[in-house]
Amino acid sequence: MKKPLQVLTAVVFFFSASILLSSFSEKKPLKFKMPWKAAGLTEKQAAAHLISRFTFGNKPGLIDEVVNKGLDNWFAEQLDGKQNDDALNNRLKEYDALSYSNEEVLNKFPRNAKILRQAIDEGLINKDSVDKSDKEAYRDKINEYMEQKGYRPQKELYRQFANQKILTAAYSNNQLQQVLTEFWFNHFNVSATKNDCAQFIPAYERDVIRPNATGKFGDLLLATAQSPAMLFYLDNFNSSGKNAESEAQEEKRKAKIEKQMREVMEGNEEDKDKKMEQLKKKKQEQGLNENYAREIMELHTLGVDGGYTQADVTEAARVLTGWTVYPLKDLGPSNFARKLIDKFGEDNLIKKGFVHKGDFFFALNRHDDKEKKVMGKTFAAGGGYDEGVELINMLAHHSSTAKFICRKLAVRFVSDNPPQTLVDKMAASFAKNDGNIKEVLITMVSSPEFWQKEAIREKTKSPFELTISAVRALDANVEAPFMLYQWVSKMGQRLYYYQAPTGFPDKGQYWINTGSLLYRMKFGLAIASQKIPGVTLSLPALNNNHEPESAVDALNKYCKIIMPERNLNETIKRLEPMINDPSILQKIETASDKNVALNTMQPGDKMMSDDGGSALNNKNMSEEKLAKKMLKKNIGKEIPTPVAEGNNSMLAQVVGIILGSPEFQRR
Repeated sequence: MKKPLQVLTAVVFFFSASILLSSFSEKKPLKFKMPWKAAGLTEKQAAAHLISRFTFGNKPGLIDEVVNKGLDNWFAEQLDGKQNDDALNNRLKEYDALSYSNEEVLNKFPRNAKILRQAIDEGLINKDSVDKSDKEAYRDKINEYMEQKGYRPQKELYRQFANQKILTAAYSNNQLQQVLTEFWFNHFNVSATKNDCAQFIPAYERDVIRPNATGKFGDLLLATAQSPAMLFYLDNFNSSGKNAESEAQEEKRKAKIEKQMREVMEGNEEDKDKKMEQLKKKKQEQGLNENYAREIMELHTLGVDGGYTQADVTEAARVLTGWTVYPLKDLGPSNFARKLIDKFGEDNLIKKGFVHKGDFFFALNRHDDKEKKVMGKTFAAGGGYDEGVELINMLAHHSSTAKFICRKLAVRFVSDNPPQTLVDKMAASFAKNDGNIKEVLITMVSSPEFWQKEAIREKTKSPFELTISAVRALDANVEAPFMLYQWVSKMGQRLYYYQAPTGFPDKGQYWINTGSLLYRMKFGLAIASQKIPGVTLSLPALNNNHEPESAVDALNKYCKIIMPERNLNETIKRLEPMINDPSILQKIETASDKNVALNTMQPGDKMMSDDGGSALNNKNMSEEKLAKKMLKKNIGKEIPTPVAEGNNSMLAQVVGIILGSPEFQRR
């Protein structure tokens, strides 16, 4: 009997051990309690508030879905970010460039200047024989060469990227991840207006921002610091410091340039002054660049009042010298690194202290190897790559960073002027949990301040938020997302083109003025009446295909459908005169003509077609015809603007006015 007993004991022990081990390996469930009842809200009102803060807008059935799951459970799922997104992925599958690495982007979508240079070098285009005044013939030559080489126009890359932005925000089931991606991209802003940076922005959002959106702040900070987009945008890619080797190289470089300057001065060339200016600029090119060091302290971590000085900025810049971009194919600014690798071999360089991580490269020969001191912390001489990581870790965990980041999060998710008590709670959570963004958000929604009356619908939607919230509220089907990107630009928010490192302001006053409000109303009327090509919807379907009895009946019913769980009495009272005004559309058109239009294309817009500017500036072309012209040019096919069965002009006008109303601008 002993043997069976021993076997049974062993089985029991193994089973118990398995349970014990699984308890350690299983993800610990998030535990928190939202005090919405204490704020006097119903469960549906609380669900509506959560949706307004952590998604790009309500959609039919979502409030009931959140209530049925339980508010805590729904929020935990959103924090996890693993909801099924097969339907979204199916929409995105035609955009092949979204999965390209940075090197693939450079190979497939080269700059126009590089294409022209190559074509001339290969003798396929004669520089002198091509008449640039005949733009069409010149463009045909370039297009022919691109086709031979398998190159694709850059505008195609940027349009694909813009399209995924619209579709992901509108249709992803992981809404919080998309909202946070938008927030962190804006916080760590890079701009397509800077040519060196532009091609790397798709991978920056995909590989750096989105995967780290709900993780630890320190990981996100380091990832942005080492991304080509940021290294080029804030010029750290060419920041170099002093060491024995670099000083010798710098002397040789300057001597060579000075010799070239003497030769130019002694020569008889016509453009002597221009060449001298170029050489002077080249002579000053290398050296310490403080741009990134300043912004990582002022905008990314500590805040302007974070307790650092200009001397700290300079010392931090010295710590980060040598942080540059790995020499990807034909990437001019990193050719110096390619020469080093070709000469010594990458393995040998790494043994000496060079570092290669993805598209990041630490060039030891450009690093300042002397002692530095930042905010009281001494970095010993010879620290190399590790001292840069140590600096970033120090900034990520500084108490000023906790306060600065948590205030920005509170401004985004609570109100333009969040209570200091809430910010303090969030900052304490940030410090306690190693900068864990999930834990900070849990602290926020577990606090009474998040649910107080003053925070409900206190925020103003940006043009992007307005556009996506309208798509979601109307349950619209978007086949041509670029047309919506154009509308976002018209209303004043050119995504990926905000030039300053601050990113777009997150305050209502920035977005609201007479011109922008008129364009918001025009957008509401355009989408409701289906005058945006490639965007279809059924207004009657939102009301279970019941036709409203009158314009006033439609106003009452659709206000409640589009803006549920709100007290809409005052809104309806204000909108009634507008829906009964037969000339309201003409009045809006006339008023908008008197205001300066927000141009959708500015110099350097990389997403527009070649004749986009002339089309957009054609005042004799209707919005609908203009949109169709741009659509055909941008996606290469005709998409009609069918009116869904049962839609009518009265209902479309009522819904358009609701979407343009001040109440719908709030979230």
